[in-house]
Amino acid sequence: MLIIVDTESDIPLYRQLSTQIMEAIVRGQLSPGDTLPSVRAFAGDLGVNMHTVNKSYHELEEKGIIEIVPKKGAVIIADIKSQVSSDHIDNIGKQFRPLIVEALVNGMNKEEIYDVITNVISKIYEED
Repeated sequence: MLIIVDTESDIPLYRQLSTQIMEAIVRGQLSPGDTLPSVRAFAGDLGVNMHTVNKSYHELEEKGIIEIVPKKGAVIIADIKSQVSSDHIDNIGKQFRPLIVEALVNGMNKEEIYDVITNVISKIYEED
């Protein structure tokens, strides 16, 4: 799993890290039961502050992607083959809503928004 953070991006480093870990799960590079590097080791490898990695791990834990287990570390618990709950779908929809409204108010139509989403999904799978 190759993680690259862009210090020039407007996206916070912890969010970039969280997103790339989730993408690795989607692409099958990480599976349930796999452990992530320790906070200290990962921060050293990426050249970022330990608090950045810690914040990312806690965000992933809140989302049910990983579990932080004492003496074992951060363990992947997300299983892309499991059934998605309607509550989770509703939550994702709530997170999408502000972006979709922004796109609409800036003149995008439904088809353009669908195209953007489709292209993002395709790029996630292409980045193996």
